[in-house]
Amino acid sequence: MGTYVQYGCGLSCPDGWINFDASPTLRMQRLPLIGTLFQRGEVVFPPSVRYGDIVKGLPVAGASADGVYASHVLEHLSRSDCQRALANTFCLLKPGGMFRLVVPDLEARARLYLARLKSGDSMANDWLMRAAGLGQEERPRHLAGLAQVLLGNSAHLWMWDEKSMAEALSRAGFAAMRRCRFNDSTDPAFAQVEDRERFHETGDGIEECAMEARRPA
Repeated sequence: MGTYVQYGCGLSCPDGWINFDASPTLRMQRLPLIGTLFQRGEVVFPPSVRYGDIVKGLPVAGASADGVYASHVLEHLSRSDCQRALANTFCLLKPGGMFRLVVPDLEARARLYLARLKSGDSMANDWLMRAAGLGQEERPRHLAGLAQVLLGNSAHLWMWDEKSMAEALSRAGFAAMRRCRFNDSTDPAFAQVEDRERFHETGDGIEECAMEARRPA
């Protein structure tokens, strides 16, 4: 098996993959001596998950990866940071290497929002904001809530559809872009990291924007 890198892995860290996450919680848990104090909550990262920020660059040799995977990560970045992340992803891959990603599909949500409006749904706006992970329903007023806003990265900062993501991939140097589906990769290694539910996140029948691209050989 070659070299495979997953970033924004969360608790998904299959053997055979180098798994990174940029969660502040992970960073706290990896602190020497006091890190164990942060391993008592609901989220405890497995020892094999490494701290790494794709925007700043991962500690992996350039042009060394056969494959890279990112599921529901890029929408948590600003537009400019996402472009940096794609450029850094490109640099990680060997010529001919494959990148697969999943992001929430803005077009699918917009279409369903308009259908809800047409049907007279007075809560269509609320549905769209929640389904897109945008906005803020309540302003945090307590210390725990403020800490979550400051240290967390759960908000969606930029939304994508197939055309805009294909353009962003092209600007980063990728070629052979295509809309992909769960577990349809020609490289069997991706079956270890892909989760069918992440390709259909909302529960409303929305097929998320999953894309595959390659670094030109």
